[in-house]
Amino acid sequence: AGGCSLLLLLLALGRAAAPPGGLLYPRETPSRERKELGGLWSFRADFSPGRDAGFVQRWYRQPLRQTGPVIDMPVPASFNDITQDPRLENYIGWVWYEKEVLLPRQWLQDDLSTRVVLRFGSAHYYSIVWVNGVQVVEHEGGHLPFEADISSVVQGSPGIPCRITVALNNTLSPHTLPPGTIQYMGDKTRYPKNYFVQNIRFDFFNYAGIHRPVVLYTTPSVYIDDITVTTTSSESVAMVRYQVSVVGSTLYSLSLNLRDQEGKVVATGDGPVGELKVLNPNLWWPYLMHENPGYRYSLEVKMQAEVNGALLEDVYTLPVGIRTVHVTSTQFLINGRPFYFHGVNKHEDADIRGKGLDWPLVVKDFNLLRWLGANSFRTSHYPYAEEIMDLCDAYGIVVIDECPGVGIKMPESFGNKSLQHHLVVMEELIRRDKNRPSVVMWSVANEPASELPPAAYYFKTVIAHTKALDPSRPVTFVTDANYALDHGAPYVDVICVNSYFSWYHDPGHLEVIPLQLTTQFENWYKTYQKPIIQSEYGADSVPGLHSDPPLMFSEEYQKAMLREYHSVFDKKRKEYVIGELIWNFADFMTNQGTTRVLGNKKGIFTRQRQPKSAAFVLRERYWKIANESSCLRPVIKSHTLFL
Repeated sequence: AGGCSLLLLLLALGRAAAPPGGLLYPRETPSRERKELGGLWSFRADFSPGRDAGFVQRWYRQPLRQTGPVIDMPVPASFNDITQDPRLENYIGWVWYEKEVLLPRQWLQDDLSTRVVLRFGSAHYYSIVWVNGVQVVEHEGGHLPFEADISSVVQGSPGIPCRITVALNNTLSPHTLPPGTIQYMGDKTRYPKNYFVQNIRFDFFNYAGIHRPVVLYTTPSVYIDDITVTTTSSESVAMVRYQVSVVGSTLYSLSLNLRDQEGKVVATGDGPVGELKVLNPNLWWPYLMHENPGYRYSLEVKMQAEVNGALLEDVYTLPVGIRTVHVTSTQFLINGRPFYFHGVNKHEDADIRGKGLDWPLVVKDFNLLRWLGANSFRTSHYPYAEEIMDLCDAYGIVVIDECPGVGIKMPESFGNKSLQHHLVVMEELIRRDKNRPSVVMWSVANEPASELPPAAYYFKTVIAHTKALDPSRPVTFVTDANYALDHGAPYVDVICVNSYFSWYHDPGHLEVIPLQLTTQFENWYKTYQKPIIQSEYGADSVPGLHSDPPLMFSEEYQKAMLREYHSVFDKKRKEYVIGELIWNFADFMTNQGTTRVLGNKKGIFTRQRQPKSAAFVLRERYWKIANESSCLRPVIKSHTLFL
């Protein structure tokens, strides 16, 4: 028990605030180099009773192979499904990763003009990182990037391998995001000694590991640390407001060029704060709203500074989409035009790799989204990989960007400790995604116990903090609470509601959907006078299971449920319903349970991305909705590309 107490103590440390500064995505430029660290890492799970042997024995001080048996582990990937060891499938506690890498000689000069940074796209959940036995960074949270300047640790050591060690813990407590609890089973007649389980209140598998790319990159010692861009536009003119921060010196100059997709400079600027005027701009439009969706300019920022008589130059290029977002009491407007969300909820989830970033899977998913006629998705229930978000920007797929605030059910998860961490997570998320045109709304939680009295102050605070960080976007959270009891709803800009009529409620009774769904919408709108998105609805279907008349879990029942919901959507979208997001895009893994047969089967695609019957129902509907908009007439012919 003492060892487990140490484990929980380490997890409880947390941070009072997000690290200062920016977190620009590491891109290669004339002044910056990048080295990918993906591939096979050494791996060792700590199976000691207290899960603390790695700290007691200081595994980070020597090569991991010298501490005991190690295995190969791919990065990025979850570790759970990689091996044949059943102990790893549901492992809770500390695991250790290690990679040795040789750095280019030019990175390691003693003049300290080059800064070397180690960056993790994400690691689930709590990470401690050492380089050559020296701790360089600690981070809480499983879905956002973190990095460390390791220049002082590696400088002056050319030809010597750099050893990167990561201790990673997937334990969830009442104050983590998402929350969870550790339950110790003390009945020695039923459970082995020191037996414990991780309890969670969310319906997806708690995969763990280094889930996203690990890279080393360089900058000059004086460098562009952060860029913030906001845009406004009218018929013929757009304004791109920018703010650039530079670290390492106060004596520097900045010049900016905004280039179109042909490379032509359309606006120039200088200094750390300013506006760029773009005449006859190409706006960023969502997929199926314009013949050229996802248009992005390139903002080239060049910094020059003199250090010790030498001229240093740093260059960073940021993709920029010019678009506006506005919410009325009945509409969601992008570039002044009504936008209707016809999309999906997703998960980062697939066979074998779990939540690990996998390029073939990512590209397949985007091809399926466009085949489907989906124009949007929510990052249920955590921020997705930056590489996925890049493609949303490029393809014009609209995103509701959700933080990992899922499963907030216990009263203790609404206290100050949880609140402080939630605020930090929103700071990290907005810092990462603030410049993305695809991101049109922040979601601060999914299905919290918002009927509890403490939820009022909690969500008022989180939403106000989010709006202070980014006044340019609306904020929501996704609720399944009763409209009359929800303490968080007064503070959102858009009502997002989940409901599963004839599934979790009145199971098998499709006939109740029209009345119950209509009543749901009318109660919410009468109370709040805010536009509404049906942010989840759906039914499980086992592929190949058929029944007529439709019975639960058959493909026919899933289709029938969708059609009942759609008939109500078609009436209410003429009034104040602004979107529908199916649950879910694809089947995904969950904890084992008597209601889950190898995971959640509410996907319209299987976990292997093959369509069920419902996918064709949804595809027909989404293309019909797209065609109904008169401004889309010249666009829709292009959908034959995805037949």
